[in-house]
Amino acid sequence: MDMRLGRSNQMSSNDPSKTEIRPWGSFTILDESEDYKVKTIEVLPGKRLSYQRHFRRTEHWYVVRGTAKVTLNGVETLVGVGEVVDIPVETAHRVENPH
Repeated sequence: MDMRLGRSNQMSSNDPSKTEIRPWGSFTILDESEDYKVKTIEVLPGKRLSYQRHFRRTEHWYVVRGTAKVTLNGVETLVGVGEVVDIPVETAHRVENPH
């Protein structure tokens, strides 16, 4: 499963030095400024990110490959390619790769 987070219309070239490997997969920062950050997240099969909330920012997820299992305030939903998830401030959320 591969997702884009942030504003997809302001991306720059992919810089491998901005890629970080995590136990659940990896993410690459594509573009950022004081007002936004755009990154791709690849979640390995059967892995998930931590259940979290942010008090000062929203998130905008766009699935570009595979299927994402998204949890928002305890409610799970499957999200497919081309679908979008908007996460308001203070909303508990998590994404996982169910495959």
